[in-house]
Amino acid sequence: MRSIWKGEVSFGLVNVPVKVYAATEDHDLHARQVDKKDGVRIRYKKVRDDNGEEVEFSDIAKAYESEEGEMVILTKEDLASLPVEQNHEIEVTEFVPADQVDPVAFDNAYFLEPASRSNRAYVLMREALQQTDRLAICTFTLRNRTRLCALRVYKDVLMLQTLLWPDEIRPAILEGLDKEAKVRPQEVKMAASLIETMAADFEPEKYEDDYQNQLKELIEAKAAGGEAFTVEEKDTSSDDDGDDEVADLLAALRASVKDRGGKADDADDQDDDEGDDDDEDSGSAKKTASKTSGSGAAKKTPAKKTAAKKTPAKKAAAKKSTAKKSTSSKSDSGSSGSRAAKKSTASKSTAKKAPAKKSTARKTPAKKSA
Repeated sequence: MRSIWKGEVSFGLVNVPVKVYAATEDHDLHARQVDKKDGVRIRYKKVRDDNGEEVEFSDIAKAYESEEGEMVILTKEDLASLPVEQNHEIEVTEFVPADQVDPVAFDNAYFLEPASRSNRAYVLMREALQQTDRLAICTFTLRNRTRLCALRVYKDVLMLQTLLWPDEIRPAILEGLDKEAKVRPQEVKMAASLIETMAADFEPEKYEDDYQNQLKELIEAKAAGGEAFTVEEKDTSSDDDGDDEVADLLAALRASVKDRGGKADDADDQDDDEGDDDDEDSGSAKKTASKTSGSGAAKKTPAKKTAAKKTPAKKAAAKKSTAKKSTSSKSDSGSSGSRAAKKSTASKSTAKKAPAKKSTARKTPAKKSA
């Protein structure tokens, strides 16, 4: 790599001589403008405004407009005479906690290499930054511009990352958030559960630039006189106003969690619309039934296992009929909600026990006569 700047990092009375290298590079394929008839390249020409004559690159200078509107030509020597250009120093102004610099402010990244025979000062600064978990905020001038930057440690190398100035970050005023939609607590809980099922350590190596890969494939196919991809026709007949995609957000989240192998039944028992008068009774009835059936199933599970192992088929059938009779007698004195819950519990337990013993089916007439 070729260094683009050379100077010193200074903090307090300590100076660290460094060389600056660009830490990133562009891997995109760049297109050229050509005539679509025959592919001949189109070039831009630098011409004068007054007569249209072409001007050579060596004869082109930079000019800035003064307050009076006069164009002032500045040469490279004029720009190099600025005091900031003569100061080859990265001045550290303060050390701040790393989490106080929002990632949106980060811009270009540069590697710093020790530029002296001894890299002791370089290593000292790197170790101090790692131990304190802070960023060094500093300023320096590069390419005709004073830059605010953060000095941090990246894989045992000091990295200088330029920061955008506060007025370069636009305020987040978006019309789509003027009226914020309400989400139910179950949906938030289910979304958090989905996030947990997709949690992993970041490994950038496993990601690829699909656009650039497919673009290369398309170029090679076109060069060989073929076609690389076919475009599938999209159905645009349906007029979707966007309401369908949020019709049942909880169901979509639940299905996503189950698809990822997680548990999606934690948020099924709650309803955030308890304050509505129309749904209050039905909602409480559903909760009572679900709680009753759940507790009954939990209590009777051990009994099922012991009955299947120790009790003969006839005794099991007798117990079932007795359970039905006692359940029906108790349900006459109970409320309508508890009657439905107990009946559903008894029917569920009978349905689960029936496949265990085939002899139970033979005892059916006796149950009906009773």
